[in-house]
Amino acid sequence: MNTQSNSPAQIIARARAECREALDEATGKALLAHFGIRAPRSVVVTSPGEGSARAAGLTAPFVVKVVSPEILHKSDAGGVALNLADGAAVADAIAEMSRKPKIAAAKIDGWLVEEMVPQGREVVIGGYRDPQFGPMMMVGLGGIFVEVLKDVSFRICPISRTEAKEMLAELKGRALLQGARGEAAVDEEALVDAMVAIGGPSGLLMTLADDIAEADLNPVIVSAHGAIAVDARFILAGTPAPRSAHTARDPLEEFRPLFEPKTIAVLGASTKEIAIANTFIRRLKDFGYAGQIYPIHPQATEIEGLPAYPSIAEAPEPVDYAYVAIGAARIPDVIAAAAGRLKIAQVISSGFGELEEGRDLQDDLVRKAATAGVRVLGPNCLGTYSPRGGLTFPVGAPRDTGNIGIVSQSGGLSTDIIKRGQWRGLRFSGLVTIGNSADVTPHELVNYFFADPQTKAVGLYIEDVREGRAFFDLLRNHPAPKPVVILKGGRSALGRAAAASHTGALAGDDRAWDALAAQLPVALVTSVDEFIDALLALQSFDLRPEKPTQKVVLFGNGGGSSVLGTDVFAKNGLTVAPFGPDILTPLEAMNLPPGTSVLNPIDTPVRTLQEKDGWIAGEILDHVLAGAGTEAVAMHLNLAAFVGRGAVDPIGNLFAVIEDRLRKFPGVAHFALALRSDGSPELEDKRRIYREKARLLGIPVFDEIPAMAGALAVVAHLEKRLGNRA
Repeated sequence: MNTQSNSPAQIIARARAECREALDEATGKALLAHFGIRAPRSVVVTSPGEGSARAAGLTAPFVVKVVSPEILHKSDAGGVALNLADGAAVADAIAEMSRKPKIAAAKIDGWLVEEMVPQGREVVIGGYRDPQFGPMMMVGLGGIFVEVLKDVSFRICPISRTEAKEMLAELKGRALLQGARGEAAVDEEALVDAMVAIGGPSGLLMTLADDIAEADLNPVIVSAHGAIAVDARFILAGTPAPRSAHTARDPLEEFRPLFEPKTIAVLGASTKEIAIANTFIRRLKDFGYAGQIYPIHPQATEIEGLPAYPSIAEAPEPVDYAYVAIGAARIPDVIAAAAGRLKIAQVISSGFGELEEGRDLQDDLVRKAATAGVRVLGPNCLGTYSPRGGLTFPVGAPRDTGNIGIVSQSGGLSTDIIKRGQWRGLRFSGLVTIGNSADVTPHELVNYFFADPQTKAVGLYIEDVREGRAFFDLLRNHPAPKPVVILKGGRSALGRAAAASHTGALAGDDRAWDALAAQLPVALVTSVDEFIDALLALQSFDLRPEKPTQKVVLFGNGGGSSVLGTDVFAKNGLTVAPFGPDILTPLEAMNLPPGTSVLNPIDTPVRTLQEKDGWIAGEILDHVLAGAGTEAVAMHLNLAAFVGRGAVDPIGNLFAVIEDRLRKFPGVAHFALALRSDGSPELEDKRRIYREKARLLGIPVFDEIPAMAGALAVVAHLEKRLGNRA
C-alpha cells in the first residue's frame, strides 16, 4: 500500500493494527514527507527480479536495505548494500542479503531500493519522549562523531528556529558544517528547516507526541544543495504520556492560606511527650505567629497551653493550614472528614509513596483530599517557612521577609538552606518542603512565586519534578517569568542502557535538565553553596536582559588572587580584560602608591586602599563606572591583610563609598564583594558584621573569588535567557 497518501495518524494507526513496535524505513520516510523532509526516491520490492526491474525507474547508483519488523538495526544484520551500479547489482545484493543468518531467520516484508544520495556531511536528527518532559529532540554530527565523540545537543520540544541554530552552535564539530579546511559549507538553513520540521511547534514530535517513543534520522546528508534523510527509524510508544490533572487557578488565592494562614490546625501533638507537632507549636509561638492555633487531639482538652479540639470539623473556625504529623494510615480519613473546613494540609508523616507498600495509601490520600477540596503538601516533608505569615518549622529562622522563594523536596536540606542562607545574608519570601509531591507539584508553587510581588527569584531543590511538561510549559509560556535556580538531586541515578535508538542511548538522565537551562531562564547548580551563592546575587541585582553581563572589572588587594581570579572568571565565561587608554590614562594619572596596578584587574595593596581613609576606592570607581563599559564590578578583599594597619577601618569606609557610587551610577554595573578570611574567630566575626552591612546595601558577599565568579556567571546566563524571550 502506498503510505505516501496516508495521513500521519493513518500511518501510525495501521502500524499499531499490525502490532508493530516500529515503522519500517519506507513507512518512516513516507511519514517524513508529510512534514516536508526530503528523502531519496525509492521503491519497495519483494524479490531480486523485481528489484532489478524497478531499479530502471530510478537513477543509479542504488542502495538496497532489508525491510523487516524484526530487524531494527539493519547494518548489524548485514541488511544494507551501497553504491550499486545497476539493476543487476541490485538483484545480486538482494539475493546475497537473503542468505545472511539474521535475515534468513526473520520475517521479511521486502527490500527498499533507493537512489544513493551524493556525498555531504552526515548529521543525525533524533527525538524521544522523555518520561518527565515529553518530546525532546537531538542534533549531532553523524558517523564517528555520534558513535564515539557523542557530539550532540538536546532541546525540549517545541523548538524555534533560533533554538535550532543554538543547538548547531553547541556542536564541537560545527566548523565542519561551515566549510572547514576548504570544504564547501553546507546549507545550514535547510538543516534548520529539517530540525524544526521534527521538533518545532507543528513538527513531527509534537504532532505525534503520544505515538513516537524514539526517532532517528541517521544519517541526514547535508550539502550545499540541501538536507536529505537517508535513513529513518521510528519506535512507537506504548502508552500516552501523562497529562496534568490540575485545572488552572489563581495561584495567589490558592496558596495564600499556606503563606499567610490566619488559622492553623496541628495534628500529632501530645500531652505526654514532646512530639514533632509539639515542637512545631512552640516554634510558632516563639516566631510570633499572630493567628489562631488549634491543636487537634481525640481526647485532650489542652495542649501546649492551647485549647484542643477532637477534629478539624470541631475547631472554632475553618482552618487555612493544617500541620499533620499522625500515623500515616489515619491521615486520608482525617482529611476527608475536614471537608469544607480545611484548605491546605501539609503531611509531615512518612509511610506513603516513598515506600512500595505505601503507594496505595498515598493514592487514597490524594483522592480523598481532592473530594474534600483540600490541597496536600507532601507527604514525607518537614513544613513551611513564611516570614510574612509568621509560619516556621526551623528554629531561629530570620523574621524579616525577603524576596527569594524556595521549593524543596528535601526537608533536611531546606533547614540547611534557611540557616546557611541566613548567615550569608539571604532572606526569603517563603520556603515550602513538598516531599513526595503527591498532590501539590513543584511547578504549582513556582507559579505562585512568579505571581507573588514579594518574590524576586525562585530556587528549587528537586529530585522528581512530577509533572515535567507542565513545569516546562510554565517556564516557557509565563508572560513574566522570574529567574529560577535549580539544585537537581539524582541526575545520574537512572540509565538508558536499553534504549533502542542512538537518540535514546545518548540522552542520559540529565539531558532534559541541561536542555531546560539552555532554553529557559533557568540555571542549574550542583551544590548547596552554589545554590546560595546564585540566590544571593539574584536577591541583590536587578537583572538586565538588554545588557547581559560579560565584561567584569576585578578590583581588590592581592596580585596572586587577582591573577587567579582572572582565570576563574574566564573559566566561567566572563571577561576580565585590560582597560583601553580612555580609562587607563586617568587611572594612571592618580599617581597611586607603588605596587598598584590599574590595568584590570585593578590590584590595590592595603596601603593604597588606606589612602584618604579608604575613600580612594571611590575615585577609582568613578573612572571605572563612568567609562569602562563594564557590566559588573567584582571586588575582593583579604581581611587578614588589614589586621594591625591603623585605627581607621578602610573596609568600613568602603561600604559608604560603594553606597555613594551605587547611588551616583544607578544600574551601570552589578557590584559583588568577596571577603576572604583566614578562618580566625576575629576575622570571622568581622566578616559577619561586614556581611550584614553589605546586605542592607543590597550587595552580595561571597567567601572567595571563585564563588563570586560562579554567581555572576549564573546572572549572565539568566540575563541572556530572559533577553532571548524579548
